[in-house]
Amino acid sequence: MKIVVLDGYAANPGDLDWAPLSALGQLTVHDRTPAALTVERAAGARAVLTNKVGIGAAELAALPELRYIGVLATGYNVVDTAAAAERGIVVTNIPAYSTPSVAQHVFALLLELTRGVGRHNALVHAGRWSSAPDFAFWEGLQVELAGLVIGLVGFGAIGQAVARIARAFDMQVLVQTRRPDPVAWPEVSFVGLDELFARADVVSLHCPLTEDTRGLVNAARLERMKPSAYLINTGRGPLVDEAALARALQAGQLAGAGLDVLALEPPPADNPLLAAPNCVITPHLAWATTAARRRLLATAVANLQAFLAGTPRNRVA
Repeated sequence: MKIVVLDGYAANPGDLDWAPLSALGQLTVHDRTPAALTVERAAGARAVLTNKVGIGAAELAALPELRYIGVLATGYNVVDTAAAAERGIVVTNIPAYSTPSVAQHVFALLLELTRGVGRHNALVHAGRWSSAPDFAFWEGLQVELAGLVIGLVGFGAIGQAVARIARAFDMQVLVQTRRPDPVAWPEVSFVGLDELFARADVVSLHCPLTEDTRGLVNAARLERMKPSAYLINTGRGPLVDEAALARALQAGQLAGAGLDVLALEPPPADNPLLAAPNCVITPHLAWATTAARRRLLATAVANLQAFLAGTPRNRVA
């Protein structure tokens, strides 16, 4: 069986092993695949694995031998699942592999905004502490998390992990979700979206990207936030109206934003958030710890093994 990985570099830039996957068939791994080469590289493959390379109806029509698509991510919008189902092609994803890593990154962003560890480290190495008249110095407000209110939009595995960490910081937790469960989570308060944005000192986004949630953080909701509040987005870039957020930061309408995702990645040089004050941006790496990527590859192998055994798992089409 021919197996093709279209864009394996992000999942495995060389520190992990493709051997368990190659044991299942004749494996070809491409670090990256431009759209124009997708069909050519996947030709003849029974199984294709993709992370961000799109496989739409046209590509599926040109790949008659394809029977399995494994998405190397939780989100699977890169595949036309309806067209795949029509052709009897199984599509799987990899849920929950990055939950601890993404939850950790939420607080890495929040702590940088509130304590400025990286910023102050740079100042120390630039000689500012050495020339300071006192034993300690700092720039900007130093904010303690204990007692602050964090509002979580979405309460899946990652949102729940963030809630547990927030409670360990002695923060109060508000949650907006379609399926509130106060019996299972008596230590959090389930509220509506408008109340969450108005009351929270920190808003963290953990909802899926749908037509209903696209642009969820818009000018009106930013106006509801406290001027001392922070926005964290480790979910999907298009959840946020980036122009509106940049304007709000420029106007001092909120204290800061920590973003691991943007609407277009990599961002163009004129993305307004790149010049916005108090905006910490990391390059979509919340998921990318070695432990998380190891889980991802192990699940990808297990998914394909299950398909070959006739019992597909983590199936989305």
